[in-house]
Amino acid sequence: MALVLSGRKYARVVRASLRDRVSELQGSAPGLAVIMVGDDPASRVYVGAKEKACKKVGFNSRVIGLPAETSEADILGLVGELNCDDTVHGILVQLPLPDHISVDRVASAVLPEKDVDGFHPVNVGRLWRGEEGLFPCTPSGIVGLLHHHDISMRGKNALVVGRSNIVGKPMAALLLRENCTVTVAHSRTVDLMGQCRKADILIVAVGKPEMIQRDWVKPGAVVVDVGMNRNSNGKLVGDVAYNDVFDVCSAITPVPGGVGPLTIAFLLENTFKARAKSSAE
Repeated sequence: MALVLSGRKYARVVRASLRDRVSELQGSAPGLAVIMVGDDPASRVYVGAKEKACKKVGFNSRVIGLPAETSEADILGLVGELNCDDTVHGILVQLPLPDHISVDRVASAVLPEKDVDGFHPVNVGRLWRGEEGLFPCTPSGIVGLLHHHDISMRGKNALVVGRSNIVGKPMAALLLRENCTVTVAHSRTVDLMGQCRKADILIVAVGKPEMIQRDWVKPGAVVVDVGMNRNSNGKLVGDVAYNDVFDVCSAITPVPGGVGPLTIAFLLENTFKARAKSSAE
């Protein structure tokens, strides 16, 4: 029987640790500022969850809501103000942004030391160079989850299915840091099923409901499902056919309750890290 890798339970462990560390701080609590442009319903829910999580661990949080027609120049100006605010240790610009605003320009405007999303080119470079920095929350949470369950990554063949800048690419870099032999696969990969069957650790982030079936998985593999989709019946499912794969693999993340809760937990971790670094300087 596969070990169920509950991100929900691990996120509670992370938050409890953060509460303890915050209670021991001298001076101001970690501060997170979230900029939300427009009124996307999913973003509104996600930003609300971040604000609630901050309060639970004793962080200061500030949500700045702006109308969808706000200019890019005004957003860059606001980011500049938050960069100079010593009470703000982390800055997050909620995606998606309206089409007239460049995600790359906004991400690059946030100081690397306050870039708790890990999207700034400096932090991307630090990640691939093996240096310290702030790295994307979801991949960082996955590595933390595997460590939490004492799953060895050293020397294992790891396959990341998906090459996004948010999950796929940083996931590959973090697995290299764990001494995995890493392959990145995507929609143009020849014999994707065959590649999946070679993986000791299979991490799937493609956004296709239940694409990974039983015969795609190597017996005994560790399967991490980053997907969050609605199937034809409206049910929330991942990129992996969970019930089909469950008795083939050695460990698997559920959907929901697997990778999802880790993203906010490690956003808080990054904010605490940014605050600790600013205090040390």
